Amino acid sequence: MITMKVLVVGSGGREHAIAQALAKSRGVVVYAAMSRLNPGIASLSADHLIIRETAVQEIATFCSTHNIDYAFIGPEAPLEAGIVDLLESQGVKCVGPVKAAARIETDKAFCRDLMKRHSIPGLPEYYIFRDTEKAIAFLKTTDKEYAIKPIGLTGGKGVRIMGEHVDLDGACTYVREINGEVVIEERFIGEEFTLQAFVDGTHLIPMPLVQDHKRAFEGDTGPNTGGMGSYTLADHRMPFVTEEEYDQALSIMNLVVKALASEGTPYCGILYGQFMNTAKGPMVIEFNARFGDPEAMNVLSLLSSDMGDIVKGITSGCLDTTIITFDNKATVCKYIVPEGYPDAPQSGKYIRKGESGTALLYYASVIADDDRLITQSSRTMAYVGIGDTLKQAEQIAETASAAVEGPVRHRRDVGTEEVLNKRIKHMQELR
Repeated sequence: MITMKVLVVGSGGREHAIAQALAKSRGVVVYAAMSRLNPGIASLSADHLIIRETAVQEIATFCSTHNIDYAFIGPEAPLEAGIVDLLESQGVKCVGPVKAAARIETDKAFCRDLMKRHSIPGLPEYYIFRDTEKAIAFLKTTDKEYAIKPIGLTGGKGVRIMGEHVDLDGACTYVREINGEVVIEERFIGEEFTLQAFVDGTHLIPMPLVQDHKRAFEGDTGPNTGGMGSYTLADHRMPFVTEEEYDQALSIMNLVVKALASEGTPYCGILYGQFMNTAKGPMVIEFNARFGDPEAMNVLSLLSSDMGDIVKGITSGCLDTTIITFDNKATVCKYIVPEGYPDAPQSGKYIRKGESGTALLYYASVIADDDRLITQSSRTMAYVGIGDTLKQAEQIAETASAAVEGPVRHRRDVGTEEVLNKRIKHMQELR
């Protein structure tokens, strides 16, 4: 069997899920470049490099030393730093877009203007500002409530929504904090869902729909985080998304891929579409140029085909002939986070895993010390429950999460039937 060496770039739960999927594939040897030692990824890797994930030259040297064939880029920051451009120039094929195509995530103004140029549906009313006072003057001359988005990367935490997160004064203060580099756009009312897809520059293969929980606390309260947990259903859809709405969202994703190709920057890798399902159909909140975290853990836990074959399909433009299948199961992912997260996380605290049953464990920002773990300043680890029904999956994830001992917490309501029924009722009211 021919061996393929695949480098995973990144150190979070998303990257642990990617590394796990690759490690189960035929003939794949996993290597890793991480900003901090993820014990799960390290255990799967033939060798690893601890380095800033934006240190692209050093990562390229590591690839040369180990004769790496492919690289799978987990987070967005190295994409913005041009890691794919550099690695591909030295013969390493990458799952991840080149810097110019990654602007679909790294530059919100570029994303909106691309959609406008190509008349892609799902585009909100939006305004781009690069001057603080002009942006504030605009906000003060309208009685509408808007979403305030920094143009650049914010790790999923930078959006402020008027009427939800901030009032007018708070919005103006936030614009000053980010120096006026903002996209101010229409506020959507509806239910969010995530559609992720494998993309080879031309072909797009969708994955099961996921719904994330961004808010820090139960009941969707508190500040936004990188994601406290997420769930999928056994039919890979969401009951508050009709077949027509799903087709509309998938069509939007395909149109974005075609638009990027037509402008000379073909998109290869993972395309993540964050949609708000509204009374008038799915609207685009944002696109990400990589797997979501935690959403990657849901879908990759269900992947029943060979990840190595998918990597080859993406990088050779042959996804249309690649077998890609997912188990028809429900999943619930619950993140364990330090007490005080996200504003004042307690790092350096010992915690201990309990009985996890059949739940899958993905490590994130944590240090291993024998049978104990030490929290860091971000999300610690995640448990994924898999079941025939959402209720079964949620119970598996909750039992494992609740058994963790130490100064950590999790959102107990992630993936519960109560939350799902609330989403369904909300969409019924909007319609």
